[in-house]
Amino acid sequence: MKLFERGAYVIHGKQIIEEKDDIDIKLAKELGNDIPTKQEAAKNTITYGILEAHNTSETMDKLKLKFDKLTSHDITFVGIIQTARASGLTEFPVPYVLTNCHNSLCAVGGTINEDDHMFGLSCAKRYGGMYVPPHQAVIHQFAREMLASGGAMILGSDSHTRYGALGTMAVGEGGPELVKQLLNKTYDINMPKVVGVYLTGKPSKGVGPQDIALAIIGAVFANGYVNNKVMEFLGDGIENLSVDYRIGIDVMTTETTCLSSIWQTDDKVKEFYEIHGRREDYKELVPKKVAYYDNFIYIDLSEIKPMIAMPFHPSNVYTIEELNENLMDILDDVEKKALISLNQNKVSYTLKDKVRNGRLYVDQGVIAGCAGGGFENICDAADILNGKYIGADEFSLSVYPASQPIFMELVKNGTVAKLLETGATVRTAFCGPCFGAGDVPANNGFSIRHSTRNFPNREGSKVTNGQIASVALMDARSIAATAANRGYLTSAQEFDGEFSKPKYFFDSKIYENRVYNGVGKPDTSVEIKFGPGIKDWPKMERLTEDLVLKVVSVILDPVTTTDELIPSGETSSYRSNPLGLAEFTLSRKDPAYVGRAKQVHQAEKARVTANTAEDIYEANREVEHIFKKINEKFSVDPKETEIGSVIYAVKPGDGSAREQAASCQKVLGGLANIAKEYATKRYRSNLINWGMLPFILTEELPFKNGDYLYIKDIRRVIQNGESEVKAYIVGEEMKEFTLSLGELTKDERDIILEGCLINYYRK
Repeated sequence: MKLFERGAYVIHGKQIIEEKDDIDIKLAKELGNDIPTKQEAAKNTITYGILEAHNTSETMDKLKLKFDKLTSHDITFVGIIQTARASGLTEFPVPYVLTNCHNSLCAVGGTINEDDHMFGLSCAKRYGGMYVPPHQAVIHQFAREMLASGGAMILGSDSHTRYGALGTMAVGEGGPELVKQLLNKTYDINMPKVVGVYLTGKPSKGVGPQDIALAIIGAVFANGYVNNKVMEFLGDGIENLSVDYRIGIDVMTTETTCLSSIWQTDDKVKEFYEIHGRREDYKELVPKKVAYYDNFIYIDLSEIKPMIAMPFHPSNVYTIEELNENLMDILDDVEKKALISLNQNKVSYTLKDKVRNGRLYVDQGVIAGCAGGGFENICDAADILNGKYIGADEFSLSVYPASQPIFMELVKNGTVAKLLETGATVRTAFCGPCFGAGDVPANNGFSIRHSTRNFPNREGSKVTNGQIASVALMDARSIAATAANRGYLTSAQEFDGEFSKPKYFFDSKIYENRVYNGVGKPDTSVEIKFGPGIKDWPKMERLTEDLVLKVVSVILDPVTTTDELIPSGETSSYRSNPLGLAEFTLSRKDPAYVGRAKQVHQAEKARVTANTAEDIYEANREVEHIFKKINEKFSVDPKETEIGSVIYAVKPGDGSAREQAASCQKVLGGLANIAKEYATKRYRSNLINWGMLPFILTEELPFKNGDYLYIKDIRRVIQNGESEVKAYIVGEEMKEFTLSLGELTKDERDIILEGCLINYYRK
């Protein structure tokens, strides 16, 4: 794999000319005098054509995009629709699909899960949407089978919204961005850079799509090579990959932190649409004659070996061969890295005790979700396991087909019987193993999974309760090879049999008979069904001229995931209750955060109803001292100055698109984040849409946890379009420093001024 230092030109989708000092000579040799400028050639990518077709602004530098379709699941759609309703929603203006794949088991939280499902169904009827009942399909498989189309754009409230292999540019974002689309507004971004990903060669036997994906993630995550850019896949190696295989690579591009992905399409993609009864949705997509890419990755598929991403990040990758050959050294390194994620929790973490007779023993295997639950993955895994047994020891194996149509075809062709005979269990479509709501291992357990993430607690353990388990990401084929060896880590390249590669047949009747499709047919006579766990958003205040903020958490980890900001798993049962869910904020990273934030918030709640400053001080005496210190230098009225909390993290927001990572802070009185940089655009967007200031501080940290900050003239700075604001640490002296806001659009500034997206649209 090669990452180019600069960009590259691709001629006829095949010949690569790296951008170097002699680039004009090389281009002239191939093109004669017909050499496009770099700006002209950049317009010849697949990406540019799709973005241009969906842009509503007058310039391609500042995009205002309208998407063709929207999709959400049952952790996100309640909050989205509630926000949209509060902002004036009357009907869904584009097809909006509500899937139910995250809380399908309804195992935690009483009736709330099914209450939310019924809320979703009633909203699909009232506003004219589509409702996919629990166990029918995981969100992304349903989108592949029924929603994707060539040249289209889909916006989803799940970070793994990726359908590029089918010719659809899809973006995973926080819920407020879907609210904007539901209210006929736009998705506003600068024109993203495009990274060409050229695939050549053919994968070796036993190497699956997850192996290719993990190799890419390992090469580009830490250096930010594709951060917030679009990855465009092309090259002669694509024809050597089935569509299922391409999908398996594509869905994992989220873990690179790219904005989106798109692939060139061919007859195999055309056949995919034909199999699914949607021939008309196919569109041939290839770059034009000469296309320029801002960055470029060259991958020889034949050189990639079976991979494993060790805890606690998809970028912590090794080849399985390398791990087995250097077992104790690598495990020692993994344990040291783990301390970064676990340093605030008093748990003993080791993987060395998993070594038996010189080999790494695994407690559990899971093949699941949008990444692992595909037809080809499961069929290949069954071939490896055919005639084998997983044994009667700790090791277990669970398989979750990604949709009911896939499940039914696996039943018909005998694959399910093969798997059951081995001792594996086969379940219905469910995303739980990907976010910590299913197949939780025992304490100190080690699970290998063909799923999307292996962040801390993604398998469901609770570090703050002394429970610790961990996940390594692997391809279904090597998981099956490990299962065939009864839990001893094994590469699929050791499989010496043949893969049967059965043909896939899609039966649409499953969806026709079960999925509610009311797209374009809103029925205002339908009453929305509210369960007792569905609560409205609390009132949020407009931004005041100045701010007083207390630092209530300082996180110095290199990267902070959204799972660490608001845990996934069983907490999602409270996702329809903003204040209830907020109780879990930072609970696995900084358990004292909620108490500190609430204490500050008492002062703000008193300020909103206060007649005098003393009313505020009675709610929080600490604030009285702070305002007295500020007024020694500035004249500040406590009744006119918003009081809130702020967290600092080096690089927050890696991972999930769940808006709750920001909204939970806001309902507890959080008014800002301060960071060296934000890991993803979607987390920064979530902060802005909830009226929180996305401050940037690149210099050394001047304050500590527990300090109060005075932000002077913040409203004026936002109104005037300025990018920097003066801040002061309130101590014995008022120590001045500067915070940056980064680039904000006019709409984003207006949202912050009004206090949140709901207030903005109400106005």
